[in-house]
Amino acid sequence: MQNREEILTAVKEIMVEMFEIDQDAVTLEASLYKDLDFDSIDAVDMIVRLKEITGESIKPEDFKAARTIGDVVEAVYKMMND
Repeated sequence: MQNREEILTAVKEIMVEMFEIDQDAVTLEASLYKDLDFDSIDAVDMIVRLKEITGESIKPEDFKAARTIGDVVEAVYKMMND
């Protein structure tokens, strides 16, 4: 995953596969907590899955400020390109 588009595709796959969220609902603007009904346990599960996919060590605190799918994509992008 080198660019934001590839990261978004991976995040969409996670949301559909793990949380049974409609792929069309997973947009950059979608709020994790309001629009997608995420909770803190879901967020941890997503971080674990992203770590498996990227092979990178992901710190939960890097995702604390993430409120939207776009925030998640940006956090992963920064992590992958540091």
